[in-house]
Amino acid sequence: MSAGLLAGKVALVTGAGSGIGRATCRLLARDGAKVIAADRNLQAAQQTAQELGSDRSAALEVDVSSAKSVQGAVAEALKAFQVAPSIVVNSAGITRDGYLLKMPERDYDDVYAVNLKGTFLVTQAFAKAMIEGQLSGGSIVNLSSIVAKMNNIGQANYAATKAGVISFTEVASKEFGKFGIRVNCILPGYIDTPMVAVVPDAIKQQVVQRCPLGRLGQPEEIAEVIAFLASPQSSYVNGAAIEVTGGLK
Repeated sequence: MSAGLLAGKVALVTGAGSGIGRATCRLLARDGAKVIAADRNLQAAQQTAQELGSDRSAALEVDVSSAKSVQGAVAEALKAFQVAPSIVVNSAGITRDGYLLKMPERDYDDVYAVNLKGTFLVTQAFAKAMIEGQLSGGSIVNLSSIVAKMNNIGQANYAATKAGVISFTEVASKEFGKFGIRVNCILPGYIDTPMVAVVPDAIKQQVVQRCPLGRLGQPEEIAEVIAFLASPQSSYVNGAAIEVTGGLK
């Protein structure tokens, strides 16, 4: 991507304190956007924003599972740059793995609240802000997962929510198209992030062996696709679910 391609744009990235979210903030800033790094961990969001420079970034503490918190983020985003973000990246996500017969209801609810409900709340709130601000060329990018198709044992909650993100994205793309807002999602494979770092080494080794490229992905490799979807270069891409997995199925 070329520097300046996103000049004049404001982007909001959830889950910006680490992993794919932090890498996405870096690349969107590289391409000229002003970036709002949003995370439940304010200190982590601030660290991301500091990397980008105070004149072109801001940090917000946001709990995506809370409508009140998300609405507050809209107000803070408008205050930060006097315009609503026209790029929104839903990167916040959690896991609570466990066998279905033993999974506590709370573990299911927590994963749903962040991964799917959070995507809904952020998308709804910031799409409204884009429309009210009469912003053109809006782009929303949601993070699903290849687990939505692989349906791993022990991840009933995670797989269900990430499959839901795919369907949610397609519906949103159909509803928002008339406003000039594109909505797409990415299905990352196993990426070298803090979330994957806690996976047992034996499991990661199996994943690498199954992956045709023979390695884990890097956060920047997902962020590059997000930057493309955020840019005018993807102006006719809408409702897509793009696998970035190294060929892992």
